[in-house]
Amino acid sequence: MTWFAFFSCFFAWFGIAPLMAVVRDELQLTKDQIGWAIIGSVSITIFARLFIGWLCDRIGPRKTYTWLLVLGAFPVMGIGLSWNFESFLLFRVAIGAIGASFVITQYHTTVMFAPNVVGQANATSAGWGNLGGGVTQFVMPLLFSVLVVGFGFSEAIGWRLAMVIVGVIIFLIGIAYYFLTQDAPDGNFDDLRAKGLMEEKKHVTGNYTRALRDPRVWILFVIYGCCFGIELTVNNVAALYFADYFDLSLVAAGFVAASFGLMNIFARTMGGLFGDNFGALWGLKGRSFWLFICLLFEGIALMIFSQMHVLFLALPSLIVFSLFTQMAEGATYSVVPFINKKALGAVAGVVGAGGNAGAVLAGFLFKNTIDWSEAFLILGIVVSCASFLAFFVRFSTRQEDEQRAAFAAANIETLRARAEKANAALEEGLDAIARNGQDFDAAKA
Repeated sequence: MTWFAFFSCFFAWFGIAPLMAVVRDELQLTKDQIGWAIIGSVSITIFARLFIGWLCDRIGPRKTYTWLLVLGAFPVMGIGLSWNFESFLLFRVAIGAIGASFVITQYHTTVMFAPNVVGQANATSAGWGNLGGGVTQFVMPLLFSVLVVGFGFSEAIGWRLAMVIVGVIIFLIGIAYYFLTQDAPDGNFDDLRAKGLMEEKKHVTGNYTRALRDPRVWILFVIYGCCFGIELTVNNVAALYFADYFDLSLVAAGFVAASFGLMNIFARTMGGLFGDNFGALWGLKGRSFWLFICLLFEGIALMIFSQMHVLFLALPSLIVFSLFTQMAEGATYSVVPFINKKALGAVAGVVGAGGNAGAVLAGFLFKNTIDWSEAFLILGIVVSCASFLAFFVRFSTRQEDEQRAAFAAANIETLRARAEKANAALEEGLDAIARNGQDFDAAKA
């Protein structure tokens, strides 16, 4: 449920991006104004993610997600009321708040899964959620075409109705989230606090401020800006980039741009999976080293993509770049759960906000007069240099020992559960053999 909710938020967040060629012509937007729209779409999310992390610790992920989806549906539908650049920018900024859904998704999967699989769980839920950013690149142009060609609406009405439809869907998903999920494996936060099994709400703010004083949190803030921030930027500009630089149609550019986001089907999961494996072999420092590898190759792949000027070379280089970008995101959140378990929402929120801060800074490169391919080259250099920050995400000997013990305990629990299933299957098989034998004897008699 949490990955699907995040998928819908990501779909809605970037739903307008593949339609920007139509919006640009209708509202007569300049390149500078489009740049501001790109920046605006990710800027508010910085503050929303910081707040959402604190809110998850206070009221739990179930209520937090419900409110975010229900309230976030209104600006998604409301962007259809835009009549000029200022009104469009206002709604575009407001829509960005639903990007905070990522923090809730990572929070919810972290509390639901054991240390030996938490990297895979976080990466898969986030990766399949991020997939919405890829799916929207071709679904929204197709939906727009159906409304215009199939139902005869004008282009000005078509893109507006498409966003209204998306807004209604995420509103309904918000209602479903409240009734179909719970905060933790052993119950909802309200019930757990009533039983004395959780810290009171008054302690949340103190844990939050302690997490903010941890330099590792801010290093991961920068690192996540260099992977997720880049993904957000590419989601915003890819369709226009391929339409303008490779002379593709709106639908064709959307399909090509979608290939970047569609790598989330497995790429981010791979990042978390290898993070868990590196952690099993070399402890928490192994997770940090895997993060370095992913970031370094992401930066190199981005620099190569920036120099591709024919489609048959640009597309495969885009896919390789996407692979390492999303593995870096999964690797980041295979580290996050181990920074401060008492302030999980704070750490997840701050690091998640770093992704949007990176997107805001990257967005300025696409509103200036420099060539967009040159902007991609600059970003590739920055990411490659930032990869070395991963070596400064260190853990104490006590933390390493605690996590090794927790990891081993989780593995033992996994083996016990598998043994119980195997025994149950064996008993069922023996019962079936016994029944068949009795039936045979009866038939023979």
